[in-house]
Amino acid sequence: MQDAENEKSVCQDIYAKDFMDERGLKILSSFNSEKNQNAGNVARHRIIDDYIRKELTENPELPVILIGAGFDSRAYRLNGGRWIELDEPQIISYKDEKLPIERCKNNLQRIAIDFETESLADKLQEFSTDQPVIVVFEGVFIYLQEGIIKQTLQTLHRLFPKHTLVCDLMTENFFNKYSHTLHQKFGELLGAGFKFTPQKPTEVFLNSNYQLVEKHSIIGKAIEFGLIKVPLFIFKTFLKTLEHGYLICIFASDYQKSETG
Repeated sequence: MQDAENEKSVCQDIYAKDFMDERGLKILSSFNSEKNQNAGNVARHRIIDDYIRKELTENPELPVILIGAGFDSRAYRLNGGRWIELDEPQIISYKDEKLPIERCKNNLQRIAIDFETESLADKLQEFSTDQPVIVVFEGVFIYLQEGIIKQTLQTLHRLFPKHTLVCDLMTENFFNKYSHTLHQKFGELLGAGFKFTPQKPTEVFLNSNYQLVEKHSIIGKAIEFGLIKVPLFIFKTFLKTLEHGYLICIFASDYQKSETG
């Protein structure tokens, strides 16, 4: 919302304000003492925007599945795509109220799922296809146990053999150096704790029949977009943990890997 109000907006998410209420503003104010507290979120979102936008230019009918979609508005902002959003029932209900599907220019479906008691595989079964699909987990994996992540990846391979997985991953070093205080506040305010910050998070995916085809430094992009004021040469020379510790990773399923070599 704050980014959209800037003259040089990075994401231009004009719909974010529709979801903000008094409680949200109060929570946001609790992070005012954190330096560049929103830079990573904005840069992360823009990186994923750019990737999906590029793919939709080549295939306007491409299905895009957003798991843990939250208040994502890409279906309204990007051109093309057949969009499927999954999240908790209370999120879906609030989202339907604030930003109805009828306002969306693209094909959009929303699916409520209780992640604790309902099966992701069951919810996605009707969309199973051997055609290309993009699956987005933005700001999700960090909150899941590794075992749950592995089970989820198995489900995606079974239902969508030609899928591309887009997600953000954080290393243990980055968490310890730069995200510890943020994590404490998340726990105090929202009851959410980080559970997946291994030293080499990509290994879980590489060992689950994926190929890493792209990776982007979230902090590097935040500097490039002007969200963080650090000279680029200092960032690349002296801040390697910062550069490589928090990434957007794009993985191709093993089926695609075998076709492309």
